[in-house]
Amino acid sequence: MTDRQTERQKKILEIITSENRIEVTRLAEMMEVSKVTLRKDLDRLEEKGLLRHEKGQVFPGSSDDINNRLTYHYETKRTIARAACALVRDGEAVMIESGSCCAILAEELTLNKRDVRIITNSAFIAAYIRKLPQAKILLLGGDYQNEAQVMVGPIARQCARSFTVDKLFIGTDGFSEQSGFTGNDHLRSETVRDMAGQAAQVIILTESEKFSKQGLVPLLPFSGISQVITDISIPPEKERFLTGWKIRVSKVPV
Repeated sequence: MTDRQTERQKKILEIITSENRIEVTRLAEMMEVSKVTLRKDLDRLEEKGLLRHEKGQVFPGSSDDINNRLTYHYETKRTIARAACALVRDGEAVMIESGSCCAILAEELTLNKRDVRIITNSAFIAAYIRKLPQAKILLLGGDYQNEAQVMVGPIARQCARSFTVDKLFIGTDGFSEQSGFTGNDHLRSETVRDMAGQAAQVIILTESEKFSKQGLVPLLPFSGISQVITDISIPPEKERFLTGWKIRVSKVPV
């Protein structure tokens, strides 16, 4: 695949994720390509499970599939992950929960730090970096959620309690001034809280658009969070709110 094709497919995924549903004709116009060229790209992306294409319309793939979320705003997520990577020392052990920014962080740590051990409940993260020669992964056990590719439940809780680390990195599905940061899955949110109990610092990695969304269940209270790494588009009132809770807010360019 050429660089041009790769960039075009990234843009297609950005549009589909943003629109949620779009007609093939309109998408071709937005991409400024023929329907024949577009359909070839759609077929490749559908084979990977990143979208669905039916009856002249295109839909995102499963919202719980991390492969889909990884491609959305990829460069912003990588910039956030690099800022998080800078916080980790060579030889340190860190916990990383499931999430697209977190998966990219695991890759950055493996490529740019020495002897960093990654403790995670994410089978996706373990697979994502498994071929990198410096990868050191400890995968927590538990009940396996197939699409999200994470371990949850009482066994995951017991495994997490076997470790004490300085830093836990997590993502978030949403934000509420009343409920704190929020998630969309009860069991995964519970596992985050279990892992947070074993870390001196909890650091959230998220794009700024999550501050305009709200998940279904509370993830962590503000008192349990040390730092948020996001992009410069975070609403100023949300930043002020977080700093009022003595949460450090680090903003990266987009």
